[in-house]
Amino acid sequence: MPTEIAHAKLNLALHVRARRADGYHELETLFAFVEAGDVVTVDPAATASFTIHGPFAALLGGEGDNLVTRAAAAFAAQFGGGAHAITLEKNLPVASGIGGGSADAAATLRALAGLHNVALDDPALFAIADALGSDVPACLLGITALGRGRGEQLAAIPGLPGMAAVLVNPGVGVSTAQVFRGWDGVDRGPIGTGALLDIARAGRNDLEPPARAVAPVIAEVVAALAAQPGVALARMSGSGATCFALFEDDAAAQAAAAALSRPGWWSIATRLI
Repeated sequence: MPTEIAHAKLNLALHVRARRADGYHELETLFAFVEAGDVVTVDPAATASFTIHGPFAALLGGEGDNLVTRAAAAFAAQFGGGAHAITLEKNLPVASGIGGGSADAAATLRALAGLHNVALDDPALFAIADALGSDVPACLLGITALGRGRGEQLAAIPGLPGMAAVLVNPGVGVSTAQVFRGWDGVDRGPIGTGALLDIARAGRNDLEPPARAVAPVIAEVVAALAAQPGVALARMSGSGATCFALFEDDAAAQAAAAALSRPGWWSIATRLI
């Protein structure tokens, strides 16, 4: 019964450089991952099935087709292996800028690869991930990396494993497409070089202003995180609405998560991996 954690993805910085002719955007982003995540379990079965449970399962309960089932179908088409019973424990908010479905799809690919002796660095596996979505290759890689292109061109970089983090979602979903459409088209320059925390602090998330226009509460979340004792960096992740902060130690992160436990908000203290 292979089980994989679909670790939540953070964009420590996200620079939008240009709109592309194919409808996508040219990006530079610092991908990092935390211990918290959804859980995917895969078992060989006579008939394919997909079951969802967990705190956020109801938001996906009506989806007969999603990135998990598409990942499983694409894996079978490429590598075989027959039918599988797949279970998703949905612990993370939906449509929230922390990987979500992309991380679930990547975890499904990892679980299937382990079950059927496919190397995780098999180019065909990454080709499947790339076809599923721009964040899926980074989630499949699952380590701190600099992403370029749509985010699929990855270069591993030294991370900050064990650094305390807090994730907060204010209970609103935002449309990724709407947020990207709201980007003002101004290229404010590349991500710098140096130590990860330094270049993250010097960077920005170019999608935060248009996301705040869609969901003004995001500004309140970032400000609340930034005001917590011991904070090293506070920012929105991806296209929102989840925001995060990095902290000097676990105690500070736990205190911040408790302080931001408000009605309708989801918060969790975790660590970078």
